[in-house]
Amino acid sequence: MKFSSLSTPMLCLSLLALTACGKGKEQGPPQMPPPEVGVIQVQPQSSPLTKDLVGRLSSYRSADVRARVAGVLLKRTYTEGTDVKQGQLLFQIDPAPLKAALSAAEASLAQAQATYTNARINAQRARDLAPKGYISKSDLDNSQAAERTAAAAVQAARANVQSARISLGYASVTSPINGRAGQQQVTEGALVGNGEATLLTTVDQIDPLYVNFTMSVADVEQMRRAQNSGNVTLAEPNKASVQIALPDGSAYGEAGTLDFSSTTVDPATGAVNLRAQIPNPKHNLLPGMYVTLKAQLGEQHKVFLVPQPAVQRDTVGAYVFTVGADGKVARRDVTLGAASGSNWVVTDGIAGGDQVVVSGVQNVKEGAPAKASPWKPQAAGNHGPAAAAGTPARGK
Repeated sequence: MKFSSLSTPMLCLSLLALTACGKGKEQGPPQMPPPEVGVIQVQPQSSPLTKDLVGRLSSYRSADVRARVAGVLLKRTYTEGTDVKQGQLLFQIDPAPLKAALSAAEASLAQAQATYTNARINAQRARDLAPKGYISKSDLDNSQAAERTAAAAVQAARANVQSARISLGYASVTSPINGRAGQQQVTEGALVGNGEATLLTTVDQIDPLYVNFTMSVADVEQMRRAQNSGNVTLAEPNKASVQIALPDGSAYGEAGTLDFSSTTVDPATGAVNLRAQIPNPKHNLLPGMYVTLKAQLGEQHKVFLVPQPAVQRDTVGAYVFTVGADGKVARRDVTLGAASGSNWVVTDGIAGGDQVVVSGVQNVKEGAPAKASPWKPQAAGNHGPAAAAGTPARGK
């Protein structure tokens, strides 16, 4: 009985100790502070209206060089793939038959002129004798008719001479424009221009160049509706600019200008054809290349510029996180326009004065609290949300 009386208090003490330990485990570790995030307060503003499109380059002018008279091709006088000047000799067709034809036409002209001279003298004699009654009225009429016929024959012979001289000039095939001459299509010794204008080569003017592209009818209609509502101001004709990117992704140094917009819709594609003119002084661009381009078509109003790291995407679409006045995080689904530098243009989904989370996005959760600090772009390259936003805030 003594042993029992001594063990009872010790058992009670052990139970109390176990109970105290159980209460300590129920309290758990101390709660973590809310994550620090860098935010910007967005305000509506104006931004260029841009569209990212794909286009194809084409020559500013392209001229087919053809044989316009029949003959044997004697030689090519240019180097293929080099620049040529307007009027520069490119091909020589055998001129001998054409020279002979010109000589024959000139001989016919001389004969017609001699016949006209004789007819004119006879007609003048008849006009002098008719008032004195030495010749009949019929003889006078015949002599004057012969004079007129001879004069018409002279004009016809003179036209034949001019035609033969033009044909002889076509034997020297020249470039119709300034540009770059292509490959020779017909070899020396071939008969050209016999029944058709044989293609000899092509000359392309590649400074400037055209870039041809299309825009869907839906995009065009959307811009027009936005302009009517006052949210967009479209650029005037020949004022919209175009910036292209090369196939390797690098930006081309020269900006272009939109110079043509079709007034009809292509039934095959359901799109509107557009064209821009691109300077090409160094001939770095070549016709036929596909390029990506950013067309600045005007200015859009009442939009928000949000840094690209702030915009997230999931199966629903694009969204951003905001920190409200109560310090809690909220999700906002947004409508994006085109990229503007390092920012996205947001046209709908947020309002002026919203605090959009830029750094520390991966640490926040919708409905949970967050500690907001002004986002510093110069600190965006550092690692971690604290370095991007929290550290500058604590330094204040």
